[in-house]
Amino acid sequence: MCGIAGIIHRDAEADVGSEMTNMLQAMKHRGPDSTGYALFGPPTDLVVIRFKLADANDPRDFDFKERLERHRLEVESRLGKIGAHIDRVDTETEYAYRALVRYEGDLKALADYLEDVPGCEVLSLGHSLEIVKDLGDAAEVAEMYDLASFRGTHAIGHCRMATESDVDISGAHPYWAYPFSDVAVVHNGQLTNYFQWKRRLEASGHRFQSECDSEIIAVYLAERMAEGDSLEDAMKRSLDELDGVFTYMAVTGDSLGVAKDEMAAKPLVLY
Repeated sequence: MCGIAGIIHRDAEADVGSEMTNMLQAMKHRGPDSTGYALFGPPTDLVVIRFKLADANDPRDFDFKERLERHRLEVESRLGKIGAHIDRVDTETEYAYRALVRYEGDLKALADYLEDVPGCEVLSLGHSLEIVKDLGDAAEVAEMYDLASFRGTHAIGHCRMATESDVDISGAHPYWAYPFSDVAVVHNGQLTNYFQWKRRLEASGHRFQSECDSEIIAVYLAERMAEGDSLEDAMKRSLDELDGVFTYMAVTGDSLGVAKDEMAAKPLVLY
């Protein structure tokens, strides 16, 4: 049992960080393990990279801070080597970062190169998308990442009750539709053909950062879009090819969509 929510403002900016926090906090009872946001701010010519180098610090790990600093410097070095000009790198928490870079190359190559750094996971890449997710409820995560100050046009979010994968940041939603910029997914339900699709997508060159079945949806949409489908067409096709009981939301830089399986057992309210 999880909770998902989304909001979109047509042709206007709003306090979507605060709005999503209020919506997700109201659903805290549906999933207290982790909370995540896919937020769309004003489009920029720069590439916005959200990445993490670890989960929360284990107090028994005495080398934690020194190791993270080494890995952060390695990420910045690799950005330069691949041809990205760093505008700034902000430390959001002691293990999560936000980078603004000028980069005209292949986003998949960029993500793969950065994720070769030990512990590095790229949570999102895009010109307006920013994925923020961590352990705790919406109020706790929003405070950690100062989401009350985030203004944008639309967002989706998720509060998670872990049932079949670990309670960690990698298992938290939303998921970026790697390697497509500005596409993300949240999901409530269960996919019964998870392993079948994971094998197929890995054979096509896609990567997975978690054991969570929800990540399949994001990567599935990326695969379909790579073959020329629009987001809407890919979502419609998913209803025939993904098995299970599920409701999910997908979002791009200018749209937000919802899909439900045939039984429609997972609740969703549109207004």
